[in-house]
Amino acid sequence: MKNTDVTALGELLIDFTENGLSEQGNLMFEANPGGAPCNVLAMLTKLGHKTAFIGKVGKDHLGNTLKSKVAGLGIATSSLHQDEAVHTTLAFVHTFPDGDRDFSFYRNPGADMMLTEAEVDAERIRDSKIFHFGTLSMTHEGVRKATIKAVDIAKESGCMISFDPNVREPLWADMNECRKWMEYGMSKCDILKISDNEIQWFTGEKDFTEGVSKIKAQYNIPLILVSMGKEGSRAYYGDQMVEVASIIQEKTIETTGAGDTFGACVLHYVLQNGLEDLTAEGLKEMLLFANAAASIVTTRKGALCVMPSKEEVDALVRKVK
Repeated sequence: MKNTDVTALGELLIDFTENGLSEQGNLMFEANPGGAPCNVLAMLTKLGHKTAFIGKVGKDHLGNTLKSKVAGLGIATSSLHQDEAVHTTLAFVHTFPDGDRDFSFYRNPGADMMLTEAEVDAERIRDSKIFHFGTLSMTHEGVRKATIKAVDIAKESGCMISFDPNVREPLWADMNECRKWMEYGMSKCDILKISDNEIQWFTGEKDFTEGVSKIKAQYNIPLILVSMGKEGSRAYYGDQMVEVASIIQEKTIETTGAGDTFGACVLHYVLQNGLEDLTAEGLKEMLLFANAAASIVTTRKGALCVMPSKEEVDALVRKVK
């Protein structure tokens, strides 16, 4: 019997999000805890799951703050290490009028890159039902080796593997390298969550179904989710394709963390129902719940510390049904 529902490995950082102008007319930023894999765990924890994080922050004020925040959310932090020499990674999030955003990273190096193979908690992974990761932990050799070791342990111990590429182009010196490690993730995962622009770039297909067909022809991935922003989301399972419209919020501030929230809700559904014999009706319920949760997060600054409760999501689902 495995005791941890989901263990994730990857980046934990500070997202500095725009927060108006000062009296002098200078742009002000709010320091929000972030990092895609940990955002996923934050939502899963809100939904009642036992979660754990493997990663590294600096042994500095921001690193201490992050470790305290993550622990306070109920995510196990015994495998969250602190680097004495390298500072906590920072990302400045620039928000556009439509709520979309761009990132500027301060990560050359950043503490999240410094995770080593020796710091990978094998026992925690073996005790997990799902192991989740992305590509930011594969941009540099050291943390890449740690990621590969973790994936190997997860595979050997029968974990379901969840992969969200979460491509951040500024962090890759060569996008061909990014493609290579996306291919690695797809070759290992049981659940793939990929965004509209990522699947178009990766497959060269404008049509998402054509793109998914290309991926399926090469990789045996049981469940593929395509997040399409304002256009909603799709689930591809066997020969089924289910699409659910997005829930547009008038009070949308920014989209940071929406994809992570969505992905977490998919993992919540899989933990409850497994990956065998999923029905179109069930997949539709899954996507509706995930879209609702993601839409709520767009009305809040940051992601990690402002995930909605199950009751909030259920209430929105009832409202739009």
